Amino acid sequence: MSSGTTTNHKTIREWAEARDGRPSVIRTKGQGGVLRIDFGEEEEDFDEISWEDFFKIFDENKLAFLYQDKTKDGETSRFNKFVER
Repeated sequence: MSSGTTTNHKTIREWAEARDGRPSVIRTKGQGGVLRIDFGEEEEDFDEISWEDFFKIFDENKLAFLYQDKTKDGETSRFNKFVER
């Protein structure tokens, strides 16, 4: 079960795309929103955004990406979370 934390845009994008994830945001009042990676069918509350916009919000909010590569059973994991740097 390997996991890590990164701020590297390339690493985040490759991890998400390997799992058919799309950069998304849950809109909030005002600018930006809450970042998410949407997997599979599009979630109703999620708005897909460009990777450029995704990383702009990511960097402006000084976030880091906590992720897991594999589950304890060796399956590909989709677990991820955005945390403060």
